[in-house]
Amino acid sequence: MSVDALNAVCPYYTMYPLDFPLRVLKEHGRRGEWVIDPFCGRGTTNFAARLLEMPSVGVDSSPVAAALAQAKLASAAPGRVVASARAILSSAKEPRDVPTGEFWRLAYHERTLIQLCQLREAMLTDCSSPTRILLRAIILGALHGPRPKGTSSHFSNQSPRTFAPKPAYAVKYWTKHRMAPTDVDVVAIIRARAERYLSEPPPSVRGMVQLADSRQVDTFKDVPEAHFVVTSPPYYGMRTYLPDQWLRLWFIGGPDFVEYRQPHGQLTHTGAKHFSNEMNRVWTNVAGRTTKGARLIIRYGGIHDREAEPMGVLKASLLHSGWRMVTAKAVPDSDRGRRQVRQFQAEPKKAITEYDVYCHRA
Repeated sequence: MSVDALNAVCPYYTMYPLDFPLRVLKEHGRRGEWVIDPFCGRGTTNFAARLLEMPSVGVDSSPVAAALAQAKLASAAPGRVVASARAILSSAKEPRDVPTGEFWRLAYHERTLIQLCQLREAMLTDCSSPTRILLRAIILGALHGPRPKGTSSHFSNQSPRTFAPKPAYAVKYWTKHRMAPTDVDVVAIIRARAERYLSEPPPSVRGMVQLADSRQVDTFKDVPEAHFVVTSPPYYGMRTYLPDQWLRLWFIGGPDFVEYRQPHGQLTHTGAKHFSNEMNRVWTNVAGRTTKGARLIIRYGGIHDREAEPMGVLKASLLHSGWRMVTAKAVPDSDRGRRQVRQFQAEPKKAITEYDVYCHRA
């Protein structure tokens, strides 16, 4: 196991590679300097900062993202996480709320679903300790995924890893292929994942993750002044972050069905100018919580179904924000990276070039 194993605790479809924030912070930062990521997603920037013993703040408006990012700053021994799961399952009564319907019947074995609901209700009652924060992240990572030929590593019937199966399509697929859910050993899966991700803990470093809206200035009122802002905001036109994570969202308290309406707190995509203006509010807010000479580094790209040129959208968002753009470097061979757009197209077109944009506080 390696010290960076925890970063892979739950695959998240908009993740960028750890080497991006790690390289940036190694090159320019020093131990003890604060880092902010106002679009923290699954906490990759926060984890990179932790590896370098730099305290960090992450903000995201997605409950799934915030839950995963919180785990990137937590520490607990594998045995304690497994013991916590055992204690919940051994003491829990029948869950109050078990989803029903054809999707749920085919997605999970009856016993597995009941245990997941017991764990869910316990997490919703109290998920404040590092042990439970890590247990929640481990469960989210195992909630759905492919069925191996050997020992099960996920709780579900055959499913994608990074985004939740769409109910109608999944039912049709499982029925066509006569695929029934397996009666898996929930604790054994948790134990295997806890040992994989937690056996070699990274350094303990101060930090916080907020489930909040970075457009709101009050989000940053208690944030320490930072030397760096390292982030990758949503690409203009990508609006299905929460619907594509609906099963994980269910586990942390959301509905047991896919909800496609634009959720509160997400950037709106009604037009490129409006989108740039909303990002501008975020850049302005973080500028107010950074030190003189602070750096803002942004990885940004785009998708093919929007006419707006991605760098034009980003440059417009930086105007009068307190940041001065210094340089932009193309990310080599974008097609090979874990790009946001690849998760939204079955057969991705040639990648739109991504850039790492470097700014100084004006």
